[in-house]
Amino acid sequence: MDATDATGGDHSLGGHTSRWPIVAAAGAAALYVGAGLAMAAGEMLPRTPPLVVAAVGAVVLVGGLAGWAREAFFPDSSGVTPAASDDRERLYVGGMWLFLLSDLATFAAGFVYYAFIRSGTWPPSDLPPLLGSLVLVNTLLLVTSSGTIHLAHGALEGGDRRRFVGLLGATVALGVAFLIGQAFEYYEFITAESFTLSDGVFASAFYGLTGLHGLHVALGVVMLAVLFSRALRGGYVDGGDTSVRTVSLYWHFVDGVWLFLVAVLYVGAVVG
Repeated sequence: MDATDATGGDHSLGGHTSRWPIVAAAGAAALYVGAGLAMAAGEMLPRTPPLVVAAVGAVVLVGGLAGWAREAFFPDSSGVTPAASDDRERLYVGGMWLFLLSDLATFAAGFVYYAFIRSGTWPPSDLPPLLGSLVLVNTLLLVTSSGTIHLAHGALEGGDRRRFVGLLGATVALGVAFLIGQAFEYYEFITAESFTLSDGVFASAFYGLTGLHGLHVALGVVMLAVLFSRALRGGYVDGGDTSVRTVSLYWHFVDGVWLFLVAVLYVGAVVG
């Protein structure tokens, strides 16, 4: 395969250039700045403009990551994903590990903030009923999706394309169902329990951590949908599983963070 393709990017190992990482980084910066300002908003600063900045940043971030994934992993416009060289595969998989390590630091900062909250008076007066059937269903959905993407990758390696496509589609559906469940949980907390972002420090920690995780799930669903679309178009020749491997790593990370979040934020807040 020629190092330069129709997208205009140089895909040789040592000279890959792309505008999409810059777009994604700009979107992430706008998202975090907007979210931070929204949490700190008060009488001097209305909450609506920062929320708009955060929403625009989220859209730009999703678009940047989708464009980056398409350009890096799917350079063939026919939909067929060529097998990556060993060096290139190590580059992308290693890059994903580095990204996950940096992302872990982001979540760790949120949990440190929550730890400071727990060091004060506990439980807070604004603590809603966290442990219910919905959080259990959401957890089962995400854990199951981690299993389906693992089995899908195994089916691809074993040459069973029908099973691969089916399990990949199931993973996308489970991810979407989780997001719907989280949105419904927010709706119930806000409407039935009057538990909003402005209801004290626990509320800011709860919505900050669960919202950050929900954003990661949404990004993962976008990446899974790109994989699924390419699979339906006949992509992934023998050995062309680099994108599936890297997205699987990301998805397992998202699943693991959720389990830790449930143990600390949901169960720990009630029984701790």
